[in-house]
Amino acid sequence: MPRVTLVEYDPRWPSLFEERAAAISTLLSPFAREIHHIGSTAIPGLAAKPKIDIDAVITDEGAMPELRARLCKADYTFHGDPHASGLWTFTAAALPYGTRLYLCGEGNAAHAARLLFRNRLRERPDFARRYEALKRALAAQAGGDWDTYNNGKRSFIDEVLAAATTKKAPPSPAGPSY
Repeated sequence: MPRVTLVEYDPRWPSLFEERAAAISTLLSPFAREIHHIGSTAIPGLAAKPKIDIDAVITDEGAMPELRARLCKADYTFHGDPHASGLWTFTAAALPYGTRLYLCGEGNAAHAARLLFRNRLRERPDFARRYEALKRALAAQAGGDWDTYNNGKRSFIDEVLAAATTKKAPPSPAGPSY
């Protein structure tokens, strides 16, 4: 099992997201309602795994088989819904950073929580610094045990989301947003 690897923040991440979001929007047309840069690569200054995480909200979950076929034809690998959260996961290898794409329907609770967490870390550099320190410690401790790494972040994520209970995820725009 590959080690959990973190890389230093790369100022190219926002532009890489923009490029990939445009390509994803084309692949998912006309079903892409909005596309968001999520995860640690979406937080300025934060170290991250070397993948650009992207959430794409689709307008018709019934189109999932067609969208899966389109993405697989474009060299994405389908991983199902590994956490039973309605986030259908795809990955694509690219250098220097891969892509992890999550498709979900409108109103998906996991997607809303991810946006809220991202926004909170952007607003609160102290939270971002604490999160990075935790991730570094967990990566060193976990080695190649992804469950240890991911589960170790859970209480911090819950704390940040609880602190943001008065904040709401941004409203969904009418068209794709990147």
